[in-house]
Amino acid sequence: MTTELPYAADAEVSLGYDDLEVLRRQYEKELAQAHVTVQTKFNYSWGLVKSPMREHQVEGVRLLQELYRSEPTRRRECLYYLALGHYKMANYDEARRFNALLLEKEPTNLQAQSLLQLIDKAVTREGYIGMALAGGVAAIGTLVVAGLLRRATRK
Repeated sequence: MTTELPYAADAEVSLGYDDLEVLRRQYEKELAQAHVTVQTKFNYSWGLVKSPMREHQVEGVRLLQELYRSEPTRRRECLYYLALGHYKMANYDEARRFNALLLEKEPTNLQAQSLLQLIDKAVTREGYIGMALAGGVAAIGTLVVAGLLRRATRK
């Protein structure tokens, strides 16, 4: 089995503005009629999660959570897109939690396996950035202390 799984392509590909607008109009039309179908709500939340805009992603995750609670037949898709939404918002703990629930139900799910790899890479990258920032702060702190000590010994 290769380590590069192409199945989580959703993580990097955004939905176009026009496509999202079509989904939004359908959702709002049904909302105005006081009956939003499960498919319309799912499609709109899917589109929002795939948007590059964080506020869209947040709204998409909120709608997916509603669907997850109310529609047991859609839980598999909801779990994947909840994990994906949290991944795109850099909420890696939540992304990992939803992805783990999906893998618990479907251990051979290639999308979830691929998304797990992306989550792990992002957490590792974030850890390296954190270490670099901490190292930089420590170096600056050392220089400041050394400068203060040098000044104090000159007086």
